[in-house]
Amino acid sequence: MEGPVPFFRVSFLEGQAPVKAIFSTRQGGWSEGAYRALNLGFHVGDEYDKVLANRRLLAEVTGLPLERWVVGEQVHSAKVAVVHGQQAGSGAQEPDTSLKGVDALITGERNLVLAAFFADCVPVYLMDIKRRVIGLVHAGWKGTAHQVAARAVERMSEVFGSKGEDCWAVIGPSIGPCCYEVGPEVAESFKGLPWAGKILKSGEGGRLRLNLWEANRLTLLEVGLLPERVALAGFCTACHPDLFFSYRRFGGRTGRLAALFSWRPDGE
Repeated sequence: MEGPVPFFRVSFLEGQAPVKAIFSTRQGGWSEGAYRALNLGFHVGDEYDKVLANRRLLAEVTGLPLERWVVGEQVHSAKVAVVHGQQAGSGAQEPDTSLKGVDALITGERNLVLAAFFADCVPVYLMDIKRRVIGLVHAGWKGTAHQVAARAVERMSEVFGSKGEDCWAVIGPSIGPCCYEVGPEVAESFKGLPWAGKILKSGEGGRLRLNLWEANRLTLLEVGLLPERVALAGFCTACHPDLFFSYRRFGGRTGRLAALFSWRPDGE
């Protein structure tokens, strides 16, 4: 969506159900320097007031009220939280109120906005139309190795009765296989997975390139999602510094982008 605060809409999901699925860009906010301009992360060294103003701005332009956001702590775990109405606002305006130890959120409630923050890690949007359940996953390399997206689908099944074949998913903007070189310690974390050979490829100088997009796609197929219901955004955050923050490209000192996911309150 164009405008003073441009953002992406995940039409693959919005075209199937009454949801709002959003991914921000770095453009349009008040942060400065390494965090210019729409930094949405509290824990990166930016000024608190500017981050809060940026969050309020994104909430306004997307129509997703900040007081309804729910945020996980994001510690690169495979922990999934089932989110309820009383948790609205957790982590939205005060980082210390985020859901502790959590990297994936699921809910069946309409009045909540699932929110997560990224600078190369993989956002995974999950949706079960039949049972009216949505999920949002933060999957860095550790979470991907622990198959956090699959754990979220399994939790949807346990709590709401979701079936993999009824779910839709989008793997959002994140660092791509074009740019993500890893060392042996990271590669080793994936070697026990049956499809490790499909996601680790040799690059220049003998370094390995890790395909987090494909790893998360294969993880979702393993728990029953249909290939035609799993879409890749295909945007590499490291390749587009004008649009995205990238931890790898900017040496760790950078801002954070937001993924937001919610049912439309009116169901329309």
